Amino acid sequence: MTNLPSCSLAGCESPVSKTGYTLCYKHWLDGNKKAPPRQAKVVDEDSSTQANFLTSTTLGEKLGINSRKLNQVLSELGWIERAKKGWIPTMQGKKLHAESRESRQSGIPFVMWPEAIITSKILSNTVHELLGSRGVEPKVKQEDALVEVKDEKQAGYRDKLDKFKAMHRATDGHQVRSRAEMLIDNWLYFSGIVHAYERLLPVEEELYCDFYIPTGKVYIEFWGLENDPKYKERKDKKKEIYKKYGFNLIELNDEHIQNLDDFLPKMLLKFNVIVD
Repeated sequence: MTNLPSCSLAGCESPVSKTGYTLCYKHWLDGNKKAPPRQAKVVDEDSSTQANFLTSTTLGEKLGINSRKLNQVLSELGWIERAKKGWIPTMQGKKLHAESRESRQSGIPFVMWPEAIITSKILSNTVHELLGSRGVEPKVKQEDALVEVKDEKQAGYRDKLDKFKAMHRATDGHQVRSRAEMLIDNWLYFSGIVHAYERLLPVEEELYCDFYIPTGKVYIEFWGLENDPKYKERKDKKKEIYKKYGFNLIELNDEHIQNLDDFLPKMLLKFNVIVD
């Protein structure tokens, strides 16, 4: 029996795999292994649960909504996005531990959700809004309140509602709180851009935007009362939240309001929202 030399790798005394080789079998194998490309797990889409994960069908059943509408909600929240014929999780979705899967039969991607997502207030509130069953009192935008809020859940919000009523009616029927907001709302409406007013942000912090454009998932904020120190402090905190979650944000001030036609089309184009 031929005595083979030891492996040339420092610290290894195993014999080389074959005459003329310099490495033992183990280290030769390690050096030639190629990890297979990562792919989405292939599973049956109609599986109700997998290792404490839920399909959109099962999650929808728990929330009292069908899977198609649920995916619309998840897309509107910015947690999933279209891919091929199915859905994949966005960055925000992945932060919520959503995972991508592929149907064993069709190869179409879909998303699995951890069971804990069922406790998300953001998700449940949005579903209740869609179903018209939300039974909580409307809240107001934190950055606009000009009073010291001690109990944000009750008194502070009520003070704001009483003090800053939505007195301006936009052409599309939105009741807004200032002339500037009315001009922005009208501009979006006449430009044919679907938008929401005072939309609750899909984050854990309880915060409302001025306007939200589903196409492009763009948020618009009009900053007024720039000379008010408390207002500026709330503005800065709100901007930090937009930055924290990587949201698409357009910021408007009095200068922009004077000529929205010059500013808004270019700002929206950055987020692939095209104004004809």
